[in-house]
Amino acid sequence: MDFFWIVMLFVGAAAGIAIGWFARSSRATSSEADAARASAEAAALRDALEASEQRARDAAERDRIERREQALRAQRDSTVMQALSPVRETLQRMQQRVDEMQRERTEQFGQVSEQLRNAQTLDEQLRATTESLAGALRSNTTRGVWGETQLRRIVESAGLLARVDFDEQASISSDAGSGRPDMLVHLPGGTSIAIDAKAPLSAFLDAQAFPETATGEDGARRAELLHKHVKAVRSHVDALAKKAYWAGLEASPEFVVCFIPSESVLSAALAEDPALLEYAFGKRIALASPVNLWAVLKTVAYSWTQQEVSEEAKTLFNLGNQLYERLGSLAGHAGDMRRAIERTVDAYNGLVGSLESRVLVTARRFPGIDASKLASTDAPKPIDSPVRRASAPELLEGGVSPEAS
Repeated sequence: MDFFWIVMLFVGAAAGIAIGWFARSSRATSSEADAARASAEAAALRDALEASEQRARDAAERDRIERREQALRAQRDSTVMQALSPVRETLQRMQQRVDEMQRERTEQFGQVSEQLRNAQTLDEQLRATTESLAGALRSNTTRGVWGETQLRRIVESAGLLARVDFDEQASISSDAGSGRPDMLVHLPGGTSIAIDAKAPLSAFLDAQAFPETATGEDGARRAELLHKHVKAVRSHVDALAKKAYWAGLEASPEFVVCFIPSESVLSAALAEDPALLEYAFGKRIALASPVNLWAVLKTVAYSWTQQEVSEEAKTLFNLGNQLYERLGSLAGHAGDMRRAIERTVDAYNGLVGSLESRVLVTARRFPGIDASKLASTDAPKPIDSPVRRASAPELLEGGVSPEAS
């Protein structure tokens, strides 16, 4: 609307200028040509004025339409915003949750990084310890001590007692020579089993420096070292077979247990040479890992337990027989006592009968005797209750033998 009034003012000013000019022109000249030209100019001005008015109306209409469209757009925007208000709140909550998750992720990432650093440190320490242990196990003395320690732990965990069920470093002499196995496990019945714990490990430790998935030169080197490990185990089996520990033990099973203190050491050798176990059996050598050796020793401990139970049962049986025999003797003494009591009762009853039928009768005949005082005296009464006889078979005269029971 402001634009419309501006246009109208502009048109009015133009019309005033034109009229003034026309008046001046009329006064200056009165020719018809000038009048016609003035008339034409006035008509042109009227057309221009009408065009300006039309443009002003069109502009006002466009402004009104635009204002209405703006109001409609504002109303639609308000409606849409009201409809999207829950979505906006949800998005705000989601954004807050995303921010929280981002913070948590940052914290967790920091914790994971710290744990990874700690794990790396521990891994380096473990690697150093493993290398130190592997280096120590390359020594024959250290390897022997480790094997003996592992063997003792397994034996004790199986329930066997030192110097009772097993002996360590016991000397053995036989036609094959003298020897000293790491342990002698005693079995019920006076027999024993020799156990050796000196297993070869050097080649196996060298092979563990290469991963199982190694290929090329590393794979070939690993295979070569494992083959060397199998040869070392075979050589150890041959050496134990020559010692023939069973020959120096009384009534011992004719084999020696070769204890390998690690499952992986034995499994690696068997995986490389499946015939190794049969080869050792042929030499009277039983290859034993911690698992199956513990099972064997647990069986030995159970056998000792059963042996102790059998001995206790035998002792109880002997005590029962002895008690039964002594009950028979006691029954004989009880019979003698019963007969003695019966004789005593018979003698007492005879005494009472003699006192009443003879002594008192004669005493009453004495002159000057007060019979009333004598009659008031309680006379002894005979014993009528019989002595109870034993009826139990064990207490009968002569007793009953344990076989009859």
